[in-house]
Amino acid sequence: MQIRKLATFATAGILTLSLAACGGATQAPKAEDKPTESKSESHTHTKPEINKDETLVVYSGRNEKLVGPLLEEFTKDTGIKVDVRYAGTPELAAQLVEEADKTPAHVFLSQDAGALGLVGGKGMFTDFPHELAEKVDAKYSAKDHSWVGLTGRARVVAYDSQTLKADEVPADIWELTDPKWKGQIGIAPGNASFQSFVTALRVAEGEEKAEEWLNKIIANEPQKFAKNGEILEAVNTGGVKLGLINHYYWARSEQDPKTLRAQLKFGKPGTVGALINVTGVGILKNAENNGNAYAFAEYLLSEKAQKYFMENTAEYPLVAGIGEPANVPPLAELGGADIDLAKLDSLEETIKLLTKVGLL
Repeated sequence: MQIRKLATFATAGILTLSLAACGGATQAPKAEDKPTESKSESHTHTKPEINKDETLVVYSGRNEKLVGPLLEEFTKDTGIKVDVRYAGTPELAAQLVEEADKTPAHVFLSQDAGALGLVGGKGMFTDFPHELAEKVDAKYSAKDHSWVGLTGRARVVAYDSQTLKADEVPADIWELTDPKWKGQIGIAPGNASFQSFVTALRVAEGEEKAEEWLNKIIANEPQKFAKNGEILEAVNTGGVKLGLINHYYWARSEQDPKTLRAQLKFGKPGTVGALINVTGVGILKNAENNGNAYAFAEYLLSEKAQKYFMENTAEYPLVAGIGEPANVPPLAELGGADIDLAKLDSLEETIKLLTKVGLL
């Protein structure tokens, strides 16, 4: 299936159980006397049946090279055929909002919580099956039960270990504004992970503080790159001393990452610099009773799939008991920022801010 060329959020213009009566009761109970449902009661789904004659349509904002092999394994294991539309996560989120209830998609696989928040905010997801969602810590999923996180991605500073000791590297993003780092910081302002980070800064500290941080970083004359991988390479070759990236670019290096010149500094716990963003999945409303969509979500949260992500993409599994990627601290030790990840949906405002300060 072909994907139409779509603009990013900046130009898309698209961002912006009743109670059963009691037997024999003659009066409705008062509101305060009404029994309340537990989360598991109100969000538990009856597992729908698989239909192998129906093709599952997946919109994937995750790169085909990374998730294609897993989707092929899903088909082999379940017999469910999958038709995947690959594109950037922002593009697909914008397309879903544009298509609305006419979308052919059954499932949205996103590399970013913000895009899931955007689509979920438009009321396009059905409640995610509780019996599946409960496998993941609630802080990594939507509070309204519309989508669930699959893997964690830690924001880090890559640093040149030949010229810097770990304790010399800033763990707080505001320390990066010190003039001593002038010309020595690598950023990728056009990259989705940097934009999600800035969105988190806006959500956590407000618009004015986010703009202040950006202006101070600009005053330090950062070197701009297109991708995280380019930043890592620049640090590893001595082109810059520091680089803002996601942990897995380093962790899945072709050579033992512990032998690289570039090493990682994880952010100060509880701050935006320790942001743990997530990849995730949501089931569209038109697939509410679709057994194939349920089976796909169940598969992504299975031990097999979670280990696949851990071993092949070096991301943190979000299902407990799976393990951790090699060479990085356990997820429980990182102390990520206390942010409702669904609120990272205001990407349009972030892009406007980045444009205003001259980074885009």
